[in-house]
Order: sequence, then C-alpha cells, then structure tokens
Amino acid sequence: MNKKYTIHTIGYLLTVFLGTSSCDDFIKIDPPRTALVKSTVFESDATAEAAVYDIYYRMSNSGFASGDLTSITFLTSLSSDEQTNYYASTPAITAEVQQFNDNSLTPSNSYILGLWSEMYKFIYKTNSVIEGLSTSTTITEGLKGQLMGEAKFVRAFCHFYLVNLFGDVPLVITTDYRTNSKIPRTPSAEVYQQIISDLTDAQNLLVDDYTYSNNERVRANKGAATALLARTYLYIGDWANAEVQATRIITNPDQYSLVANLNDVSLKNNKEVIFQFWNNDASYPNDFNTFYVFYYPFYGALTDKLISGFDANDNRRTLWIGFDSGFYFPTKYSSFYPGVEYSIVLRVAEQYLIRAESRAQQNNLPGAKDDVNVIRHRAGLGDVPINDQAAMLLAIEQERRLELFTEWGHRWFDLKRTNRAGAVLSSVKSQWVSTAVLFPIPEPEIRNNVALKNAQNPGY
Repeated sequence: MNKKYTIHTIGYLLTVFLGTSSCDDFIKIDPPRTALVKSTVFESDATAEAAVYDIYYRMSNSGFASGDLTSITFLTSLSSDEQTNYYASTPAITAEVQQFNDNSLTPSNSYILGLWSEMYKFIYKTNSVIEGLSTSTTITEGLKGQLMGEAKFVRAFCHFYLVNLFGDVPLVITTDYRTNSKIPRTPSAEVYQQIISDLTDAQNLLVDDYTYSNNERVRANKGAATALLARTYLYIGDWANAEVQATRIITNPDQYSLVANLNDVSLKNNKEVIFQFWNNDASYPNDFNTFYVFYYPFYGALTDKLISGFDANDNRRTLWIGFDSGFYFPTKYSSFYPGVEYSIVLRVAEQYLIRAESRAQQNNLPGAKDDVNVIRHRAGLGDVPINDQAAMLLAIEQERRLELFTEWGHRWFDLKRTNRAGAVLSSVKSQWVSTAVLFPIPEPEIRNNVALKNAQNPGY
C-alpha cells in the first residue's frame, strides 16, 4: 500500500477521529462522539498506520511547522537577532508581524494564537492515536509499537516547543474533554519530565532505520527520538545525558554522518538528516522561509548583525546566504523542484554542537573543541582558538548561530536558555524588556479556559 495516498482513501474517517479543531475548540470540546470511529480506525494495520501518517501530512502543511510567516522558524527569527521584518504590502499583517520584530507582543496577536492552537491540535491527535492503539487487540504488535513510538515523539515535539515559547503550559496527555477543560498551567519542569518520558518510550519502541517509511526520513525513528532527547537534556542542563544521547547519533555512521557539501544539507534523505518533513507539492516551496529571494523579496531579511558574524572564509556565508535588492536572505534551500529537498527538522550538525556544549559544561574542553572543529572544518574554517571554558561556551553559541540560523528557532531558544537574551538583544532592540523572553498566553485561551484565568505571563 502506498502510504502517501492512504490518507486520501480514508480521509473522512481520520478527519472525524483525529479532528481538525483549534485549541480554543479543543478546550471546550463536546463529549466525544468518536468511540465507534476509534474502534474502526484501530481494527486494521492499514487504517492505524494511515492515522499516524495523517499527523505528519497535516503537520508538514500547518502554520507552525511550515516555515512561512506563521511558523516558529520565522517568528522566532524576528524575535531574536536573525531577521528583520520589512513586509509592507498588507498593513494588517505587518502590524502583527512587527510585534515579533519589536518584542512588543500582545495577547491578542493572531500569530501567537496560531502557534498555541496548532501545537495543541496535534497533541490532541497524538493522544487519540495513543489511546486507540492502547485498547486495540487487532493491530500487529510490531506495528503497534512503532506507531505508538511515533505518536509519543510527536507529542513530545509539540510540548517541547510550547514550553520553550510560553513557559509553564497545560500538559495534555488525554483526550478526555472533562480533564482537558480544567488543566492549569503545568510547571515547566513537569512538562520536561513528560517530554523525556515520551521520548524515552519512543526510543525503546522505534526502529533504528527508515524501512517502514520507504527509506525516506520523513517519519520519526529511534534516531529522531534520540536527537530530540539530546536537545531536551541540553535545555534542562543535564549535560551528561545530553552528551550520551548526542553520541548515540554521532557514533552511528551506518545511519548518520555530516554531508561534505553544504549545498547537500537540505537534500531529501541525505545522511545528515535525522528527520524531515516530506514535500512533493509543486505549488509550495520546501521551506517558505528560505525562498524569500525568489518568491517574496519584500518579506523578511537577515540582519546585518548576523551577516557580520560570519568569517570572510566561511562557506556557509557563501552558500547559504543570498543577496537581492540590498538585502540578505537565507538560501539553505535552493531547489525549485518538489521532491528534491525536504524541510529539515533534525540533523546531525546540531548533535555535534549539543555534545560540544555538554562537554564544555563538564570542563572537557578538548572534547568540546573536537566537536566544534568538525563543524568549522566543513565550513572551510580552521580550529577554534579557545582553551578556557567561558570562551569555549561563547564560541559554541556562535557556531550554533551560524550553523543553525533560520532553523526552528534555535537562536531565540539559545539566548533564552543561556540567560543571554537581555545582554545580546537589548543593544539591538529598542523596546527590549526582560519579560519578552516568553510569548504571552493567547487572549482567547485566557478568556475561554477557566484554569488559565489570571495566569498570564509577566509583562502582558
């Protein structure tokens, strides 16, 4: 069975079961009417697998994961010091986008609501799958474990971005509308523990290769769970476990390795990729955010501060940045043709930088230097000339900035988690205040969910 078309043949069934409501609707959801549909979906291998594939399909076309102006990638790039907004043709759009650029967000900003709502929508979908698989007696055991692992990966993925954008957020691990309508903001530490639990389960359930996805790296496997787990440990300061998990990727050359040519990083299914979103749609670029120079020349541009951070001999500066009409643009994706490049979500280069930072934090400076140099050498640069811990950590921050720019908010999250947002952004953001490190909880959620009343983030 061709998985790419399965979702269309049983689309109605999955739409009813998985739902497409916003988070606002989700919080106020009526008593479930899907018991019969759930039992139908999870009575055969084909429909169960299609239910999981449907989640990937919808995520790849959703706002928060798309790379367009509603995405985590673009909006956090504006919030940090990576890009600046100069989209001028639609004032209504400009005003709300400019709030990210100026770090002057309001709870009524529709882009904030979009980020929140879409991620909770996918959490609800994954909870539906987890519950359906848990009670099914007819799904092949091996497939059941795989699908359960994929669902837990996606749930962890969405909770990870929610907690990093908004701080304490409702931890939603059920489809029970009675429970979900009363969930208050959960302390971030508890959310992280659930993320770690889900990813650990996913590691144990998923296979190491990509055979179940036709050898395309567009569905989560053990490596995807491991890579996100390494990042999670890094973010909570568990340096030893972050190093262990990143090492599992780096020392698995049969599956993963850096590509030699920087132009190949975004090619579909290359060995640097751990997880990508599939794209074969001729009407939509692989990652909207990196096609400005071709498609939307008045949309957003890389800041002078980012450009000036590149060494003159850095091949990333030459190959991943374009120039047009007086502005610089990201060009990590360069193909116009669908099916040539897929949208990167997780890749090996980040794992080297995770391990480098973890080693530096544990005062293993030679090991940290080795990992940073792997990334620098591919970019055409020499060894990092650093021998003390503080300077090494700053050098790693800079390498992350240059290697991972305009990818899934890395710069914004790095500045926040290292408590350096104020020191870095106050000099380039005239309206910067310390409370801007967290986005506001969307006003409709505060209004409609009784458990969130009087629970807005400071400064809003």
